[in-house]
Amino acid sequence: MEILTVILLAIGLSFDSFAVSVCSGLNLPQIRFFQAAKIAVFLAFFQGFMPVAGWLVGNSMKSLIEPVDHWIAFGLLSLIGGKMVIESFINSETREIKNPLHIKVILLLSVATSIDALAVGFSFATLLDRILIAAVIIGAVTFIASMLGILLGKKTGPKINRFAEMTGGFILIFIGVKILFEHLFTS
Repeated sequence: MEILTVILLAIGLSFDSFAVSVCSGLNLPQIRFFQAAKIAVFLAFFQGFMPVAGWLVGNSMKSLIEPVDHWIAFGLLSLIGGKMVIESFINSETREIKNPLHIKVILLLSVATSIDALAVGFSFATLLDRILIAAVIIGAVTFIASMLGILLGKKTGPKINRFAEMTGGFILIFIGVKILFEHLFTS
């Protein structure tokens, strides 16, 4: 898998964390840099770790899934992307976040926003020989997106949430179609 695809995938995966970060900025308009960094580090760590966990599970079943790997990647990315697009239409007031600086809240948010990355890691098992570079890229992109999300939440409010989540969903669907197309028509 080429590096540009991993970066696009990381951007798509980071939109859930971005949306949570925007809400965090809304809930904590006086948040300081190190508090924002704490939230971003948790989100980035889980977003980077979950693909590794999914890759390990998927790699153990590689011989079973290799004949249909492109369909699995397409299906998972399309489902995740479709879910994000649909969720972008949910009223943002119904998604208010409790104080994200509390450890229980940030852990719950980190796991919730990274479940998609676990599924992506599972599909990576047949596409990547090494997962660590992809995991670092996903974590780094998520950290940056989370910090920007908190800042935007403080400055702009909920207007950007819907667009960000919808864009992330469409990026994931596009990558799924690209993987399927490459496997079916260039192999």
